[in-house]
Amino acid sequence: MFTIDETAPVIVRLSTTIDAPLERVWALHTDIDAWPSWNADVDQTELDGPLLPGNSFSWKTHGLDITSTVREIVPGERLVWGGPAGGIEGVHVWTFEQTGGQVTVHTEESWSGAPVDAAATELGQALHESLTSWLAALKARAEQAG
Repeated sequence: MFTIDETAPVIVRLSTTIDAPLERVWALHTDIDAWPSWNADVDQTELDGPLLPGNSFSWKTHGLDITSTVREIVPGERLVWGGPAGGIEGVHVWTFEQTGGQVTVHTEESWSGAPVDAAATELGQALHESLTSWLAALKARAEQAG
C-alpha cells in the first residue's frame, strides 16, 4: 500500500462528507478527463490509457504542468498518484468510505523537494487551499447530480 511521505516538509490532510452514493462520487473523481468540467482549478487533463497502476495522466492546475503516475487503485475505496512537478515531488492519497447514503472522502498529500524546502509555509498554505477547493467542488458536483 502506497502512502504519503511522512517526512516531507509539507503534508496536508483533509476530508469532507458528501451526500451522494459512493458509485457517483467515485465515478466523478476517477473520470480524470472530465475534471475540468467540475473543478475550476483544473484547466486541462489527459489520461494516457486506462486508470491503472503505472499509467500516467497529464494535467494543468494553478499554472503547473503536471504528469502524475497512478500508483495504486482499489475501486470504490482508494486512489494514489504521484510524481514530480516544478521540482516538487508529490504523493496524493484519496480514500472513500461509504456510511449509509453518505461518502466520506479523505485526501492527504505530501510535497518535498528544493522548492518546498525554500518555502514550506507558503506552499503548505497553497496546497491546503487547493485541496479544500477540490473537495468542495467534488461535493458540489456529486450532490447536484442527484
